Amino acid sequence: MAKWTALEIPPLTGRSAVITGTGGLGFEDALALARAGAEIILAGRNPQKGKAALDRIRNEVSGANISFEQLDLANLKSVEAFGVRLRQQRDSLDILINNAGVMVPPRRQLTEDGFELQFGTNYLGHFALTARLMPLLTRGSDPRVVSLSSIAARQGRVDLADLQSQAAYVPMQAYSQSKLACLMFAFELQRRSEAGGWGVSGFAAHPGVSRTDLLHNAPGRMSVSGITRSALWFLFQPAAQGALPTLYAATAPQAKPGAYYGPNGLSETRGHPAPAKIPPQATDRAVAERLWDVSEELTGVSFDSDGREPERAAQDTAPPSAL
Repeated sequence: MAKWTALEIPPLTGRSAVITGTGGLGFEDALALARAGAEIILAGRNPQKGKAALDRIRNEVSGANISFEQLDLANLKSVEAFGVRLRQQRDSLDILINNAGVMVPPRRQLTEDGFELQFGTNYLGHFALTARLMPLLTRGSDPRVVSLSSIAARQGRVDLADLQSQAAYVPMQAYSQSKLACLMFAFELQRRSEAGGWGVSGFAAHPGVSRTDLLHNAPGRMSVSGITRSALWFLFQPAAQGALPTLYAATAPQAKPGAYYGPNGLSETRGHPAPAKIPPQATDRAVAERLWDVSEELTGVSFDSDGREPERAAQDTAPPSAL
């Protein structure tokens, strides 16, 4: 897989993909998959940004099979509505790329459901989305779920006693926890799929250090992080390069289910796709299992192995303050 590029994506005509996030890595994922002939559903909060992304892709890829669907990962009702719409519109789904996210807002903010914004959006929203789309994925062809982690996961710790960072909010600490949770979710999804015969492969990927708008959107352009991102742009690899580990996991025939991919150069900050170093804390199966159970309680969804519509978790949804 030395110097694997998007040119090596196999033909994807007849295959379908849902990608969350309309800019940055999500846009590059959609552009590459559209070039390979896939049907793309690009999902995001902002219809105007969604239309702009579709227009750009259609300008670059003649006949691109791409559409936009509104989805707010910080609102579980929006996630549920998105799942209902897709299950009404189609019978199967082949690829889900859980990409969208928010990074280091300076003050603790909450989602519509009362979760800390980074944990709620980056992790819980995608956890619920995957459950909502599982009936379609189980009927897909070589179905794959790719969850976006980060090199920040190396410093992450899943604090089951304070998942919502209520005791103390440290922006990067909360971000790292959310991205470690995404990584652990990918591994646990693969284990449960194998045990339950779901036939859905779980992958994780990270983009290294890439030129996206994450550090402009949440902290703001005039924050220390935002100014660093603007002034030292040359330290960040292009978003198209950062998207390669995700694209490899989503499409390469040789990608291994349950694996974690990232860039291969400069401590995984840039380069071409390669197996990424897995933080030791991401391999704690007891924590991963408990996190999964808690996530079902918080989001009110349960994963169903036989392809039926996901049902509400049996127990009442626990309030965020309980965790």
